[in-house]
Amino acid sequence: GENSKDAALVQQWISFSDNEILPAACTWVFPCLGITQFNKQDTDRAKEQIKKVLNVLNQHLLTRTFVVGERVTLADISLACNMQSLYEMVLDGEFRKPYQNVNRWFITVVNQPQVKKVLGEINLCTKMAVFDAKKYQELHGAKGGAGDQKKKDKKQPQQQQPKKSEPKPKPAAKDDDNDEEEPKPKESKDPFATLPKGTMDLDEFKREYSNKDIAKEAIPYFWKNLDQQVYSVWVCEYTQSLKGKLGFMVSNLIEGMFQRIEKLHKHAFGSMMVIKKDGNLGIQGLWFWRTTDLVFTLSPDWSIDYESYSWRKLDLASDEAKELVSKYFLQEGDFGGEVIDAKIFK
Repeated sequence: GENSKDAALVQQWISFSDNEILPAACTWVFPCLGITQFNKQDTDRAKEQIKKVLNVLNQHLLTRTFVVGERVTLADISLACNMQSLYEMVLDGEFRKPYQNVNRWFITVVNQPQVKKVLGEINLCTKMAVFDAKKYQELHGAKGGAGDQKKKDKKQPQQQQPKKSEPKPKPAAKDDDNDEEEPKPKESKDPFATLPKGTMDLDEFKREYSNKDIAKEAIPYFWKNLDQQVYSVWVCEYTQSLKGKLGFMVSNLIEGMFQRIEKLHKHAFGSMMVIKKDGNLGIQGLWFWRTTDLVFTLSPDWSIDYESYSWRKLDLASDEAKELVSKYFLQEGDFGGEVIDAKIFK
């Protein structure tokens, strides 16, 4: 940027690009390349997220040639690079039609001589790519197959005659004066080792949630299989001030929390939402996990974020619990404000 204000704006847009565009772009495009398995729920959310960011950019670029200032900056380059795969593979003419300002800006940026020298010729998508099951199988399905075994057998060297075993040297006698024992390595304890496992198959629930109709199949599956003696359901709300924070910054708080409690994936499920009410942003969510108490107290590694939230345990027999579970699992309904972003921990 030409000044400190522009420099800050450039950094802001780079963060926006990395946090709001790139994850959704990967979720949508990677299955088309056979890199990851297709998940309809995740892909639909990614499409909605891309629509949101395109709307933001389209409005911003209404009176601007570039994102910050009057020339190309790192903000433009970061945004264009993270959107390249979208424009080449999935943003067909019909999808990108409402975003003429963004289209004009993208074509301008990628045709800058210095940018074009690196990216090459960009061909805009004419037909939206879809999940390529064959390509996915080629990349992932043949691993460990018979063909691989033949290759291994082919390359297997001739077995050498075993060498005669040499007598092992006797261990040195311990010094009687030194009675100290070698320290034993610390065993990593599983916080859930002493807790009952219950009857619910959490992995199966997550498959139901990801691959089937949430309202008709996943939610009924949840209530039918939830072991209420072992699992508990909680709602939370962020209690710290978010004054002056932008939407993507607040979303980053949720992403950071998810990363720090990564090892909870096998034992918990959560739905978190960024809500805008009266011009102010907030975070609220619903979780369930394999303990009847607050799960975050089981390990110091998980306790970094939870104290920034208020937590309330739901009565699973109440109508309130049924209503809140449906709302947060579907991420639809009245949340007391506009839903800016929604994320699932699974």
